[in-house]
Amino acid sequence: MKRVFLVIFFFFGLLLLWELAVRAHLWSPVLLPAPAKVAEYLKSAAADGSLWQAILVTLKRLLLGYVIGLLGGIPLGLLTARFRLLHDTVGTLALGLQTLPSVCWVPLALLWFGQSEAAMLFVVVMGTLWSVIIATDTGVQHVPPIYRRAALTMGSKGFHIWLTVILPAALPFIVSGMKQGWAFAWRSLMAAEIFVTILTGFGLGQLLHYGRELNAMDQVIAIMFVIVAIGLLADKTLFAPIERLLHRRWGTSQA
Repeated sequence: MKRVFLVIFFFFGLLLLWELAVRAHLWSPVLLPAPAKVAEYLKSAAADGSLWQAILVTLKRLLLGYVIGLLGGIPLGLLTARFRLLHDTVGTLALGLQTLPSVCWVPLALLWFGQSEAAMLFVVVMGTLWSVIIATDTGVQHVPPIYRRAALTMGSKGFHIWLTVILPAALPFIVSGMKQGWAFAWRSLMAAEIFVTILTGFGLGQLLHYGRELNAMDQVIAIMFVIVAIGLLADKTLFAPIERLLHRRWGTSQA
């Protein structure tokens, strides 16, 4: 409970500093609108449904691309860990492409797929795939060899060892890669939505872009808050419980 109060106090303190900065005219009101103006935009956008529609469109794109990235990344990561040739080729390629900023995929997606949902999907998958491959490969490489030897002694072999021994033991690394892949996919999608305009569906990135075009800083800051809130919510409700479960399962949780 004390921790909750400290977090609330911290954020209220930031809001107070923000309000004081506006009242002191440290920046132009056009560049730094008051918190009340940002809240007013959020209220109006929620009331007319544009905010909820944008969130829905963005989350659909994100979840579809993220799932495809997982379905491709985890098996590829297992294969790169199993075969040396794939580790030296696909693994090295994944390591190199992971360092590529997400926005770099957008021009390529536009040239290949044009202003379409396929371009969005491609960018999200590329943001997810490489982190998952690397994390899965690393997780398998860090499984203690004694696990494999013990499984062989008890009669396990082949696919059974991978499914019941190696994969569960590598889960902490895989979940870490899934979490990182989610963050990269989220950033990739925002970059894609800012540069790719699809008339059939406006996401949060498009609202952010149009706010910049109209010099509507209340809209820009409000959408940034929404993006941060969704990212935090996904971490606290999706990944944090899984991480706590794995820590308890492997006895690494703090007392």
